[in-house]
Amino acid sequence: MISNFKPANRLKRIKPSGIRRFFTLAQETPDIINLSVGEPDFAPPEHALEAGWQAAKEGKTHYTPTNGIPELREELARKAYRDYGLNYDPASEILITVGGTEAIFSALISLIDAGDEVLIPNPGFVCYEPCVHLAEGVPVSVPLLEKNGFKPSIDDVMSLITKKSRVIILNYPNNPTGAVLSYDELAALAKVAVEHDMVVISDEVYEKIIYDNAKHHCAATFPEMRERTIVVNSFSKTYAMTGLRVGFLYGPKELVSPIWLAQQYIIACADSLAQYIALAALREPQYFVEEMVREFDRRRRLIYSRLREIEGFRCTLPKGAFYVFPNITDFGMTSEEFAELLIKKAHVAAVPGSAFGSYGEGCMRFSYAAAYEQLEEALDRIETAVKALKKP
Repeated sequence: MISNFKPANRLKRIKPSGIRRFFTLAQETPDIINLSVGEPDFAPPEHALEAGWQAAKEGKTHYTPTNGIPELREELARKAYRDYGLNYDPASEILITVGGTEAIFSALISLIDAGDEVLIPNPGFVCYEPCVHLAEGVPVSVPLLEKNGFKPSIDDVMSLITKKSRVIILNYPNNPTGAVLSYDELAALAKVAVEHDMVVISDEVYEKIIYDNAKHHCAATFPEMRERTIVVNSFSKTYAMTGLRVGFLYGPKELVSPIWLAQQYIIACADSLAQYIALAALREPQYFVEEMVREFDRRRRLIYSRLREIEGFRCTLPKGAFYVFPNITDFGMTSEEFAELLIKKAHVAAVPGSAFGSYGEGCMRFSYAAAYEQLEEALDRIETAVKALKKP
């Protein structure tokens, strides 16, 4: 054993993922229903998996270019134009990444210097703050309050900007709250970014999972935003390909080039076969996505209505993603205590709101990516467990 070994100082500010903690507890508990991890219970499209097998048979198991196979980048360029009217050069303005998380990390480590401030949503996806720390930046929390529908106040954002502010991270549809921004709401944030000359990392991995005729607006489509925006996306949620780890990002060449440089040494390249699976998923008609979203909508309505019926929960109907983020303060527990109670008494795993930041305290994140029947059983168990709290 090395006698004087110690981990790098930068790790002192990083805590283990709250999602992973409760996911692990769930694995250790018999008869558990796991609503902790954001993972669709669907298999990827069959034709896409077949394309992966075919690529393997053809020997496409070697290194690919660091920025991804050309066919996939070209298809993504067509997608950006088809969906948002945005033109990106597939040779220099699109990168294939190892999921959205690696895209965010590589962008931060490439675009900020030590001491630069990065505005992050709070509550927000668990990787944002640690990735800022790993890049030796300073995370600055933008509060997303329940009373505002978990959307940022422009006044709050303006008050947090300093001379050191370099990047703002946006995430809509939002994880963990399910909030979706209107055109005007995103336009106001874009105007702030332009006025203060900030880079925007827009995490849009849930772009296709929206409900009630809500519309997703890509941050790069607003005036003067294409030149300052890295759009992060992934095949994980849209095509139920979480384990295949294929993400991508769009951006102007000036921002993408340094990320591409860093990625050469961080990952070398994304998985070759997974890229061919992603390519096939993107090329074919999108019936799979449409059917999956319809089923998520059915589950969304179930979990929202049932939680509202259980005394103690206060719930906002999510407009996107596949999470509900109810307030549990009436139970008189911290969110972590409540999560532990659910595992012990209900055998249901969920994630405490505190795992997503200080402003998430008092809420819980339930994923409704589990099967409908599992959700029904989980909600029955939750109702029984919390009713027992009321008994003398």
